[in-house]
Amino acid sequence: MVGYSHQVTSRFRYLDTLTIGFVVVLLVSNLVGPKICQIGPLQVSGAQLLFPVTYICGDIFTEVYGYASSRRAIWLGFFGMGLLAVMGEIAVALPPSPGWPDQHAFAVVFGLVPRFALASLIAYWAGEFVNSYTLARLKLVTNGRFLWTRTIGSTISGQLVDTVVLVLVAFWGVRTRHQMLVLIASSYGFKVVYETLATPFTYMIVKWLKRVESVDAFDKGTNFSPFAF
Repeated sequence: MVGYSHQVTSRFRYLDTLTIGFVVVLLVSNLVGPKICQIGPLQVSGAQLLFPVTYICGDIFTEVYGYASSRRAIWLGFFGMGLLAVMGEIAVALPPSPGWPDQHAFAVVFGLVPRFALASLIAYWAGEFVNSYTLARLKLVTNGRFLWTRTIGSTISGQLVDTVVLVLVAFWGVRTRHQMLVLIASSYGFKVVYETLATPFTYMIVKWLKRVESVDAFDKGTNFSPFAF
């Protein structure tokens, strides 16, 4: 039951459905980002509660279907985020009807500061590709054993890149170095713990998909360039 990353995606029953779900979760996480939630002593944004799910999806794509399928999903998510940012700005800039009272609330949700939108796009792109690359390489090293080493190892590397890039691009020159380090440490720690706790769930989904799709991709000879289509 061994498949390869260059297999035609139409062969698989659930790949397109999972890809759509991945993109939807990614877009929704951006929309709920402005909400700050109080969970015990922690203050986290709505995005932090949902965005790690995209990394879990990335692990599933790479582990089951191969790096090429993950690369496809990452690019679809990237273009979806870009379109959301552009259309959000256009919709906010258009003059509201005189009788419509919700322009301010609409602007809070859809009006993105260009620097933060750019930071989010770059961090997502870099972090997701590091995550998928790490998992694919570790699968070859472990010969497909010890899935937990791949899911946790890819999370540690991918989320580190995502968090550092996001904070540096968004806050360089705005926050002090100490403040940025605190932001990086708290956000990174939350994400890693979140995805580590989700490991049993990831195991269940991966095992089920490998069985129903009759595939278990090993990326031997794969071109790992993000731009290789």
